[in-house]
Order: sequence, then C-alpha cells, then structure tokens
Amino acid sequence: MRESVQAEVMMSFLVSEELSFRIPVELHYEASDPYAVRLTFHLPGDAPVTWAFGRELLIDGVGRPCGEGDVHIAPADTEALGEVLIRLQVGADHALFRSSTPPLVAFLDRTDKLVPLGQEGALADFDAHLDEALDRILAEEQSAG
Repeated sequence: MRESVQAEVMMSFLVSEELSFRIPVELHYEASDPYAVRLTFHLPGDAPVTWAFGRELLIDGVGRPCGEGDVHIAPADTEALGEVLIRLQVGADHALFRSSTPPLVAFLDRTDKLVPLGQEGALADFDAHLDEALDRILAEEQSAG
C-alpha cells in the first residue's frame, strides 16, 4: 500500500496588490500522520519553508472561508470557487498565496483514497506517539538532572 501522496502546484505569492510571482509548492500527505498536510513553499532566494496544518482545514477552505490562528484558507471568489487563498501568519508577519482550486482538489481526492476522511483515527497511533514523547521527556530530565 502506498503510504503517502505528493503533488506540486504552482501558486502565486501575493507580495502586494501590485506585485505577485509564481512559485512551486509541494503538497505532501502521509498515512502515518493522517490528520495533517504539509505544504513546502519554494520562495526565490530562500530556503524552502514547510507549513503543516489540518487536512480538514484545506478541504473546508476550498469551499468556504475557514481557519483560526496562523492559517486561514478561503475561496478567492465564493461564487466561482476557481481559486483558493491561503494566508499564513507568524506574529505580525503574514504571507498570502493564491492557487487554482482543481489541483488542490485532485490532491485532496488522492489523500482521501489513501485515508478516507473520518478514518484517520484508525491509522493514528496516538499511544505510540505519546509513549515516544514521554520517553524523550524522561531521557532529557535524566540527562539534565
């Protein structure tokens, strides 16, 4: 069984109302982390930047404005649904990207074939992740103390 889904999408990085440029963005989804999608933005002259957020947020954002905190996703035009705006924020700084909707929907469809929406809990091994985290914390405390 394939364990991940990947795609590359060209998005517009909207620097201002007058300035934007197209950049490649890698979309990545892994069955081992079934609730999250990762987007890696390849900005010119900078190291790639990866953001991880809920797959369901991306699914919902294609059709309606949603998101709280650092990630907001919304259709560029709620009537046409042809483009999606993705706003990423760190403190007072933010970046705005515009993507065509069909490649995002195609990617999300492939993630749904790998792990159907609502079935993530069957794959997410929370006990194993919790045990790993607790082991790391205990090891750090022992080495510090």
